[in-house]
Amino acid sequence: QVQLVESGGGLVQAGGSLRLSCAASGRTISDYAMGWFRQAPGKERELIATITRSGISTVYADSVKGRFTVSRDNAKNTVYLQMNNLKPEDTAIYYCAAARGGYDIRPAKYDYWGQGTQVTVSS
Repeated sequence: QVQLVESGGGLVQAGGSLRLSCAASGRTISDYAMGWFRQAPGKERELIATITRSGISTVYADSVKGRFTVSRDNAKNTVYLQMNNLKPEDTAIYYCAAARGGYDIRPAKYDYWGQGTQVTVSS
């Protein structure tokens, strides 16, 4: 069992930056691919970024490429999402998730989820 806790969300103006953290406990995250997802009101949960167990490979949604960076520190059991040049359309609840089966763009492939952190970008 893995427990995930996101932090770092908040209110920021367009063009600003935030860094989300996802702290894991229960098991080492080195056994899991990790993903960041977001869900805006009335919309489906969508993948933002995913990273392999080693951190060597990443995949990003087209909407955030060049602005967001996912990274992980397995020694600290923590995953990060650096978000730059934020836009109002980035407003959503952001979730981290862990997948035993390797990195995947599909939410159903993730086994453990955090409770989410709200990110609000004002124009």
